[in-house]
Amino acid sequence: MDSASNYEELKALIARTYPDMSKQLQRIARFALEQPNELALGTVATVAEATEVQPSAMIRFANALGYGGFSEMQQVFRGHLLERSDSYRERIDQMRRKQLNGERAPAGVLHQLVGESVAELGHLEESIAQADLKAAVKLMASAPRIHVLAQRRAFPVAGYLAYALSQLELRTHLLDGTGGMLRESLRSIAPGDVLIAASFRNYSPEVIEAAAVAAKLGASVIAITDGPLSPLKAHAGVCLELADDSSKPFRSLVAPLCLAQALVVSTGHQLAEQGTAKNKGKPAGKATTKPARKGAA
Repeated sequence: MDSASNYEELKALIARTYPDMSKQLQRIARFALEQPNELALGTVATVAEATEVQPSAMIRFANALGYGGFSEMQQVFRGHLLERSDSYRERIDQMRRKQLNGERAPAGVLHQLVGESVAELGHLEESIAQADLKAAVKLMASAPRIHVLAQRRAFPVAGYLAYALSQLELRTHLLDGTGGMLRESLRSIAPGDVLIAASFRNYSPEVIEAAAVAAKLGASVIAITDGPLSPLKAHAGVCLELADDSSKPFRSLVAPLCLAQALVVSTGHQLAEQGTAKNKGKPAGKATTKPARKGAA
């Protein structure tokens, strides 16, 4: 197997080989994709301790990806880290927050969560490819109907999208599965529709199944998920990966909601541009599109 020469290639390689890895190597793979900076700066021993495996497993992981050893693989992660202008400042911020973890007062908890949220938003901007964002917006703006689905922790993302997109006067349907009727609700999906599905590790089986059904019915699936190992990716035409850290006991919704808001606002801009194009050359007073309602985002 040829080894990857840059981080994007390595990320794709890990995603392809993940299903065939042992449980130990899969644990390392998740850590590598969720916390690439920690892998870039750590030693074999510290990364092995963080992933609760033996140091020898780190060597096997590197070998499985075509590298001669851990250090050779680590150079790819270090190259990715150096490409980020604020990487060392972020590392210092992480160390500072760890020093505060003994303070359990509400003010201390708030301070820690605010710091983590700021770092999370920085990761979001780096993780989402502009081409994927544009593709998602184009699908949403042209779809005859948009279906939105998320469960458990991710449900607020779906609730917000359903509300905000309806404020843009788009036909939007929230699939909430009330009364165990999710499968029946999926029958309303038609070819050309869009399903926006959000799910993070540990993934909701119902959401994964619904994405598969929607794709078979001819709908375009936009996935909001946590990385290339997500089972949602297999069914999605557009996959927006947040690089969510699943090791945290309380995972934030700051990044997913920020992404959802960006999708809504960008779709509003796209609809306005389409309306302007349609109205060119028409007599005054013959506008064909309505302005978005206030408070949509």
